[in-house]
Amino acid sequence: MHFIADTHTHTLVSGHAYSTICENMSAAARAGMRFLCLTEHAGRMPDAPHSLYFDNMKVLPDVLDGVFLIRGCEADIMDTRGTLDLPEHTLKSLEWVIASLHPPVYPPADIEAHTETWMQVAKNPLVDVIGHCGDERYRFDYEPVIQEFAANGKIVEINANSFRVRKGSKENCRTIALLCKKYGVRVVVSSDAHFCSWIGRFEPIPQMLSEIDFPEELIMNADYERFSSLMKEKTGRDFS
Repeated sequence: MHFIADTHTHTLVSGHAYSTICENMSAAARAGMRFLCLTEHAGRMPDAPHSLYFDNMKVLPDVLDGVFLIRGCEADIMDTRGTLDLPEHTLKSLEWVIASLHPPVYPPADIEAHTETWMQVAKNPLVDVIGHCGDERYRFDYEPVIQEFAANGKIVEINANSFRVRKGSKENCRTIALLCKKYGVRVVVSSDAHFCSWIGRFEPIPQMLSEIDFPEELIMNADYERFSSLMKEKTGRDFS
């Protein structure tokens, strides 16, 4: 399985990552990526940038080192209403919006609260991607939520970093992937890199997806035409 985009990455701007944009873009080129999504944490995460950082991303070039740069964010979910920590006008200006749960912003609660949270996030038209939802600390009622993601056209992220740092994610991500297969939910595979050498490193996710015979046509960043069409539809940019 070949991937052409890393859809979730961080730079030192996030406060707990260690490379620059240029270092990440160069690493993406070396890893054979055609696209790199810049997805810094937002305002409620400790040491994350102010919303002005995201408002000013227009100054960044569209291409660096031959890799298309996608201006995005990893917005934190703040409550069971699915409120995000960036203003609506900023979210509208971005090309790739991931919504995620993190303990510094949303302390883990119970299955009912987590389920309601994701149900609300699913209804937000400004959210493109559901971030690392296999985190055991935020277990939810998987099937109805995945159905809601399907109904609202959300893309579910399978996050390689979760397999390393979020206990229980391997088993949960497999369950979530099986439900995405069942309901035809699109997915992306990401590194969630916090240092440039991790860009484009997705193991062991490809093996897991192969083991469950996950349809490749639902893996958005496993094909250039598939991903470029998705991004062109969202941004109007030319990725030829």
